[in-house]
Amino acid sequence: MKTEKTTKPQSGYTMLIVFLMLLATTLATIIKLELYPLIIAIPFILAILPGFFIVNPNGSKVLVLFGAYKGTVKDNGFFWANPFYTKTRISLRARNFDSDKVKVNDKIGNPILINVILVWKVKDTYKAAFEVDHYEEFVRVQTDAAVRKLAGSYPYDNFDDEQAEVTLRSGMHEVNEALEQEITERLAIAGIEVTEARIGYLAYAPEIAGSMLKRQQAVAIVAARKKIVEGAVGMVEDALTRLSEDEIIEFDEHQKASMVSNLMVVLCGDKEATPVINTGTLHN
Repeated sequence: MKTEKTTKPQSGYTMLIVFLMLLATTLATIIKLELYPLIIAIPFILAILPGFFIVNPNGSKVLVLFGAYKGTVKDNGFFWANPFYTKTRISLRARNFDSDKVKVNDKIGNPILINVILVWKVKDTYKAAFEVDHYEEFVRVQTDAAVRKLAGSYPYDNFDDEQAEVTLRSGMHEVNEALEQEITERLAIAGIEVTEARIGYLAYAPEIAGSMLKRQQAVAIVAARKKIVEGAVGMVEDALTRLSEDEIIEFDEHQKASMVSNLMVVLCGDKEATPVINTGTLHN
C-alpha cells in the first residue's frame, strides 16, 4: 500500500524575487508603451504566481500533478512549486471529537445511551487524502460504529450477569482501552492516529431508567439489610453467651427463642421499638 512521501519544494523567496523583477519589467514596458516585451512578460507572471504557497505550523500541503501524487510538504514556511500542482491543505493538529449520544443495546439487551470523546490527528496525509473520501466524516462514522460494537460487547452492570467481571459502568479502564484499540484499527486505513478515546457519557435509556433506578435502590437496601442482620445475629449471640457465662439468668430453649426473636425485631426494625413491661414471670 502506498504511503506518504515528504518533499521539500523550492524556497518561495527566490521565486518571489524573479516574480518582482518580471513585474517591474512589465510596469516599465507599460510606461514606455512597448507592446512586445509586455506580451512576453505577462504569461510568465501569470504562470509563476499560482506556484507560491505557505505551510503553517502543524500544517501540510499534498501535491498532485495531473492525478499523480508528488509528495507532501510538512516544513513550515514560504515555498514555490510547479504551478500545475494541485495543493491540498491537511491539518496535522490534534482534534477533539465529542460524538452524539447514541441509543444502543448492551450485551444483555438493555437499551443505554452512550457517547465517546476522541482525540485524533492525521499521521499519513496520503491515506487521509486518497484512501478515503472526506476523512473527517470517516472518523465520525467509524467512531460511531466502534461505540456500537463496544456497547454490545459488555453489560451495563452485573445485575443480570453476575459472572461478568468487566462492565461498562465499573470497568472503565478496560473498556476505554478496548474502545481505543477498536477505533485505532478502524481509522488506520485513513492514516489517522488516535491519541485518546474514552466514554464521555453512559446511562440507561429513559424508558428503563426509572425501573433500573428502583432495582439499584432495592439492591442497596438488600445489601444494607444483610449487614444489619449479620450485626444483629452477632449481638444476640454475644448477649446470650455473656448472660450464660456470667450466670445472670438461665434460659430454656423456649425463652432463648423468645429473646432472640425480640432482640432481632428491635435490632433489625426500621422504627424504634416500644418497650412493654412484663409484670408477670418469664414463664408466662
